[in-house]
Amino acid sequence: MELILWRHADAENTIPDEDRRLTAKGHRQAERMAIWLRERLPQDAHALSSPARRAQQTAQALTPKFRISSALSTTATPQSVLKAASWPGGGGTLVLVGHQPALGAAAALALTGTATAWSFKKGAIWWLAYREPGDEVIVRAVMAPDML
Repeated sequence: MELILWRHADAENTIPDEDRRLTAKGHRQAERMAIWLRERLPQDAHALSSPARRAQQTAQALTPKFRISSALSTTATPQSVLKAASWPGGGGTLVLVGHQPALGAAAALALTGTATAWSFKKGAIWWLAYREPGDEVIVRAVMAPDML
């Protein structure tokens, strides 16, 4: 299984929280990362997004064919994030677009077994791969929009 955790790009600082939109900078971040991802993702990759507008706008930069999952909401837990992905036993490649601190802690949980608070820049991705036998988790990439 391949799992890409993607934090939503830069967003307005308004309320209500669920309605916050991407800024012009956020749209540029999302588009740069989407271009990078599209060059590397297999054709059968799927995407899930938080119901929050900024996450949906980030996912939209990658594909119009994403699904919304409340398990990735602004109140998500690292456990709900990994469960939404069926990690590690799911198959294929899945892109999850969500929020901090859940995404950083989900990356930590997948890699170490402990949901530790790890930093996750806006618009950045962590690309993880699970390999059997041996229950091996590989970090394929950690990329931020300002690196592209």
